[in-house]
Amino acid sequence: MNQIEVSAKTVDEAVRSALIRLGISQEDAVIEVAEEGSKGLFGIGGKDARVVVSVKEKQAGAGNAAKEFIDVLISKMNLDCTSEVSEDEDAVRLVVSGKGVGGMIGRRGETLDAAQYLVNLYVNKGRRGDAYKRVILDSGNYRAKREETLVRLANSMAEKALKYRRNMAFEPMNPYERRIIHSTLQDNDAVTTRSVGEEPHRKIIISPK
Repeated sequence: MNQIEVSAKTVDEAVRSALIRLGISQEDAVIEVAEEGSKGLFGIGGKDARVVVSVKEKQAGAGNAAKEFIDVLISKMNLDCTSEVSEDEDAVRLVVSGKGVGGMIGRRGETLDAAQYLVNLYVNKGRRGDAYKRVILDSGNYRAKREETLVRLANSMAEKALKYRRNMAFEPMNPYERRIIHSTLQDNDAVTTRSVGEEPHRKIIISPK
């Protein structure tokens, strides 16, 4: 039973009765007053109050929602994978593992990025402000390995820019990867970095100072 209509002498009495019959607290209820009720004149012609009380739909936890979405996606893609989820105050972290991780990662992580974008939309639908929860999706430890590769590449390209005294351009990267490059070189006083172009062809240029 998710909804009940109850009549009583007062609204408060009707609400209390409905909550008891539904077995929920007022915080978990949606209360609609259908009739305020009235005492009538000298106790004659009075009407009972009437309320409709429903069980409030609880928003699924971000971690559970994220795992649910990814498990369905894995099934739809026919991948031999499983997912594990962890959650803290800052983010939900999903890790996909198994023989089919290559299919989840895709070329240069494009499938992984697309899946992460979609799961973020799904989890945060209807969430606002502090309720928003960032979801980070990884598969086969791809993101950590990719970050290590990008850090090495950033330092190598910076050395070449200084050695040849000319601008060095990276291949187009997604925003996540560009942030790693910028972050790696932000404390390097010998070079500057900037992003140029339009998505999805936006790329980083390293210039010697």
